[in-house]
Amino acid sequence: MIFKNINYDVQSVLERDPAARSWAEVFFLYPGVYAVLWHRVAHFCYKHNLKFLARWISQTTRFWTGIEIHPGATIGKGLFIDHGMGVVIGETTVIGDNCTIYQGATLGGTGKEKGKRHPTIGDNVMIGCGAKILGPFTVGDNSKIAAGAVVLSEVPPNSTCVGVPARITKRKGIKIEQDLDQVTIPDPVTSQICTLSVHIANLEKKINELSKNTEGVEK
Repeated sequence: MIFKNINYDVQSVLERDPAARSWAEVFFLYPGVYAVLWHRVAHFCYKHNLKFLARWISQTTRFWTGIEIHPGATIGKGLFIDHGMGVVIGETTVIGDNCTIYQGATLGGTGKEKGKRHPTIGDNVMIGCGAKILGPFTVGDNSKIAAGAVVLSEVPPNSTCVGVPARITKRKGIKIEQDLDQVTIPDPVTSQICTLSVHIANLEKKINELSKNTEGVEK
């Protein structure tokens, strides 16, 4: 029962990763596959109250892969953790089928909740590198979370989220701003700099006007 999804997991990587060349390469050399495989063992132990053994397996897997998955997390079939270094998945996280998570992503809590503290991820969700999804809410099916986004509230199905804090840029096939391609993503820092530039220009204009008025009074 623990290993029933191994072939499905490997095949899902072969379908989604253009760099994957063979079943054997994915199974033996992909840290994301290794991490998910041993998570299933740790989760089995966790569910059967072998909590210490479960944590030992998860921490050993973290040492070898750089991917930390709490044994209490529930993971569906076909999860592809690409590259994987720095990925953290919390205890009460639930992940649906056929999801993709890139390196540095965190599925965590805010430290304010008890019980269910971590997010629930729907089916076919893509989470970009460095993204943070924090809290006990749901990210709907078929949604995309941009690289570096910080998601702090529920995401409807079929949505694209970018920014800090994250905002929805596409929903149900209708573009609100621009779709996610992990390259041309709106930069919140650049946006703030542009806003400051406009304010500075307005201030300079007012200073010039005041200077002219002052010169007129002196004459």
